[in-house]
Amino acid sequence: MLSELTEAMIVNGAVLAAVLHTDLGSARKIGPMRILRPLVIAGAIIPLFLESPVTHGTGLSVELAAIAAGLLGGLAALGLMHVYRSPSTGKPVSRATGPYALLWILVIGARAAFSYGSAHWFPSQLTHWCIVHQVSGAAITDALIFMAVAMLVTRTAGLAVRASRLQSVSGGYADARI
Repeated sequence: MLSELTEAMIVNGAVLAAVLHTDLGSARKIGPMRILRPLVIAGAIIPLFLESPVTHGTGLSVELAAIAAGLLGGLAALGLMHVYRSPSTGKPVSRATGPYALLWILVIGARAAFSYGSAHWFPSQLTHWCIVHQVSGAAITDALIFMAVAMLVTRTAGLAVRASRLQSVSGGYADARI
């Protein structure tokens, strides 16, 4: 069985690799595989790494806060991505550059640093906080996973919506924004 730290790092690495591989660059085709691949990754992460999410108390609040943070992060990432029709094919494509990559690297790096720190830098302080607030360590791990999945799914759903909303404007091409 993998440690919680190892599980968190695997999730962080999988999300970062998937997003940067599919999104960075210009004229990145938006087709069924571009939309389905991250959803499959998210669908695989949940049963593999979540044992039993907390359904009440402060642990649930921590998990819900992480989901909200993931939604906001996904919307921020979406705001840094341009979706437009390819002038050569007329099909939806996207462009994401350095700021987009930097956002993902910073968010995932912060999650990874927290995961590492919880095991090596501040384990006693975190344990004390968990005891005082009646939050299990598993709830914190689950929250980090929920945050990663929410950010990935929000970005992917937004990308699909923006691609479907593209409209031709007086012979030119529109840039779809949510």
